[in-house]
Amino acid sequence: MKRMGLIFRSKANKALDRAEDPRETLDYSYQKQLELLQKVRRGVADVATSRKRLELQLTQLQQQSAKYEDQGRKALSLGREDLAREALTRKANMQSQITDLETQYQQLQAEEEKLTLASQRLQAKVDAFRTKKETIKATYTAAQAQTRIAESFSGISEEMGDVGLAIQRAEDKTAQMQARAGAIDELLASGALDDASGLGRKDDIEAELERVAGGSDVELELARMKAELSGGSSSGPAAIEQGKPEAQPQQQQDAPRINYNK
Repeated sequence: MKRMGLIFRSKANKALDRAEDPRETLDYSYQKQLELLQKVRRGVADVATSRKRLELQLTQLQQQSAKYEDQGRKALSLGREDLAREALTRKANMQSQITDLETQYQQLQAEEEKLTLASQRLQAKVDAFRTKKETIKATYTAAQAQTRIAESFSGISEEMGDVGLAIQRAEDKTAQMQARAGAIDELLASGALDDASGLGRKDDIEAELERVAGGSDVELELARMKAELSGGSSSGPAAIEQGKPEAQPQQQQDAPRINYNK
């Protein structure tokens, strides 16, 4: 089971690696960073809202405390010490609330400053990551295009490999057909095969005559070359004509026709 699990994980890892596009991964990471930055900004806004509420409550309590103080002074001026004591008592209770709110206000203000600073730092990191991401994507795209071009030129790409195999098969079939045609021509010329159409059919006597004629032509050419080498260029045609016995009677019949008076 461990071995099967290892094989499955290795196969899955290879498949995922083949399907993974670094550009898509970078875009996904950038999107996650933007979402985190948005959450931090919402946190800053929430803290600022809470701070503003406390600020409004402090303002109201301070106004109420000042009102109680004025009431106490007015009661003393009218000789109502009991009313003045009650107003001052309420003012003292409200002052404790004001002190607590001021403490909370300072804490929220400090928290807001921290979140604001963190948001600014995160924004700088996101901007830097975006620049690096675009650079990596451009470099990867250029490298991918260069690799495809190199594979096409070298013929190792899948598309060009198929084209190369098709060309190779065509050349092999052409060479095979040429060899077959040449072999058939040789067999027909030698008489090993008969021409079924009857157009180029020759009997054995005609074939032998052609062979002898071809041999005599070779002998005549050989005699001419020997005459040229021996320096007897004038006797060369006579030597050639020796192989043609019908030529001499024709010359003898034409000799009396020459007009020497001219």
